[in-house]
Amino acid sequence: MVRTNARAQRGGHSGVSIEDVAAAAGVSTATVSRAVRGLPRVSPATREKILGIAEALGYVASSSASGLATGRTRTIGVLAPFVSRWFFSKAIEGADRELHARQYNLSLFNLGGHGSNRERLFSKTMVYKQIDALLVLCMALTHEEIQHLQKIDIPLVIVGGHVEDCPYIGIDDYAAAATAVRHLIGLGHRDIAVLHGDDETDLNFDVPRVRIRAFQEVMAEAGLAVRPEWDEWGDFTVRSGQDAFNRLWERPGPKPTAIFCASDEMAMGVIFEANRLGVRVPQDLSVIGIDNHDFAEAMGLTTVGQSPDEQAELGTKMLLDELDGMAGAVRSTIAPHRLIVRRTTAPPRSGDPAA
Repeated sequence: MVRTNARAQRGGHSGVSIEDVAAAAGVSTATVSRAVRGLPRVSPATREKILGIAEALGYVASSSASGLATGRTRTIGVLAPFVSRWFFSKAIEGADRELHARQYNLSLFNLGGHGSNRERLFSKTMVYKQIDALLVLCMALTHEEIQHLQKIDIPLVIVGGHVEDCPYIGIDDYAAAATAVRHLIGLGHRDIAVLHGDDETDLNFDVPRVRIRAFQEVMAEAGLAVRPEWDEWGDFTVRSGQDAFNRLWERPGPKPTAIFCASDEMAMGVIFEANRLGVRVPQDLSVIGIDNHDFAEAMGLTTVGQSPDEQAELGTKMLLDELDGMAGAVRSTIAPHRLIVRRTTAPPRSGDPAA
């Protein structure tokens, strides 16, 4: 008997679910998904059998699909928590570059900084839009979300950091943060503050935690104290860097001679406010970030650089190669990072920390 409950809505619009087709064909839902979308690794006989059963039951995978035999949409989904911030805009640019070269389309899913609409996104939108693969930018996925994507057999890559149980592409965030902190220590700084990222969302990504852990452990290895009053947080934006600097400088007591910022945008905010208050960079305060933002060179910002566009371009290439039948094309890869020394870091002034 064909089921027409809410679960059926996850598949076809006719009330026939992907589970109905799988049960009738005696195969998994993943195999049905691959067959109706024209993906590889389904034998011709099995594909023909599944398409015949699906047609007989009236199952249509998506209103946007041109037909069961041509279910491939040549569209890759890109899921981003934000689109306005530098990392995400650069990553989208890189993904689109590869998609354009391979004559694929990009479908952008923007969470707008909040995860409140994730349930609908994973349970309905991605199936209805019939994307062939998914590129996720700087987000962790829940166990249920991963299970859903596996069920409909959508190839997946995370870009921008490590995620358990998912292939990912990103820099070694621990090593990148450690490189930044060691640069400051190597210049002779002992009084170092940290401005770490701490998004107030439920995106559950571990990059901010990894970078602050690297700061704490490198400081401990050097025998340097991590002072709680010099531990500030921001949300990876310029504005949050400005606010954090003001909190730090308004607080009574000695001031640090250097600040490690977990992103270039926050480092820029620190520099803007330091200049406004007459704190000279780097004479009074050294500042280092992570990213190599497009404005970093113009500002003379010392940073640990990465290339999110190249990371996303590689991730997209992996997905398209997988769709073309190249088994094992999607795999975790560590992207390069490098220290770029410019004008915002220098040895501390002799004497006590800045007053």
